Amino acid sequence: MSHDHNHVPSEIRHEKPLWWALALTSSYLVVEVVGAFMTNSLALLSDAAHMATDALALVIALTAVRLSRRPADARRTYGYARLEALGALANGVLLFAVGLYILWEAVGRFREPQAVASTGMLWVACFGLLVNLIAMRLLSAGSGESLNVKGAYLEVWSDMLGSVAVILAALVIRFTGWTLVDPILAVLIGLWVLPRTWVLLRDALNVLLEGVPKGIALADVEQALRGHAGVTGIHDLHVWALGSSTPALTAHVVTTATGQDADTLRRALAAMLHERFGIDHVTLQVEADHCGDACAVHARQGAHDDGGHDGHDHSH
Repeated sequence: MSHDHNHVPSEIRHEKPLWWALALTSSYLVVEVVGAFMTNSLALLSDAAHMATDALALVIALTAVRLSRRPADARRTYGYARLEALGALANGVLLFAVGLYILWEAVGRFREPQAVASTGMLWVACFGLLVNLIAMRLLSAGSGESLNVKGAYLEVWSDMLGSVAVILAALVIRFTGWTLVDPILAVLIGLWVLPRTWVLLRDALNVLLEGVPKGIALADVEQALRGHAGVTGIHDLHVWALGSSTPALTAHVVTTATGQDADTLRRALAAMLHERFGIDHVTLQVEADHCGDACAVHARQGAHDDGGHDGHDHSH
């Protein structure tokens, strides 16, 4: 067939906003680290640690975006789109570690409250809030399309909340002198970060483990295939994702159609899968009868390649 087997998701095109976000985050990180030590604020220091992982997460995201755009080759026939999920997984692990670190440090401050320079803490946090809001605006467009950008966006979002918490802590300390608000808000930051980190890790692992993509119900796909005219059976149905938004499907279709009619049926099923479920990479094997033991042999060998079956149709 004359089509192009380029499995790189078109949505992974958010490199420029990531670069801008990295520049802003790295610049503010230096300011926040210096400010944290000058003011002796745990909330500010925790936010600085989080900001450091933001910068590293953006570096990972940029690396993954660039590599994922590399075309398929003889060794990696699906291309490098799955590096996006690997980058998101790394970001999630980093974010989870930061959340635990914040909680651990806060426990120590509850035991031994320390004086905090609220004025400097307030100015640094206000600057950080501005930086985070700009970075969030830059990343918002891609956060719903790419796991990688979503990971970076979540980190910046949680860091923005950290900046708000630090501002509140600084105001409370300045007007009441109650320094325990510093570790209390640090704990709240940590408790906010951890559940959202789990969501990111779950989504990345689902891609890496070839789970059914979010928003697609396997039972609905099977029902749609079985209900199509000319189809008498469906087996060995698999749906997974090459990247965060690139679903793929393979299935064996049993039909009484032969020759040109079978080819027409295959194309009609591929068009239906695209229209109803947004699945563009479709591999269908049309059979006159269940292939029996031969299917099990192919499954054990992991035969997803074009040369393993006759009558495949890859519709993009």
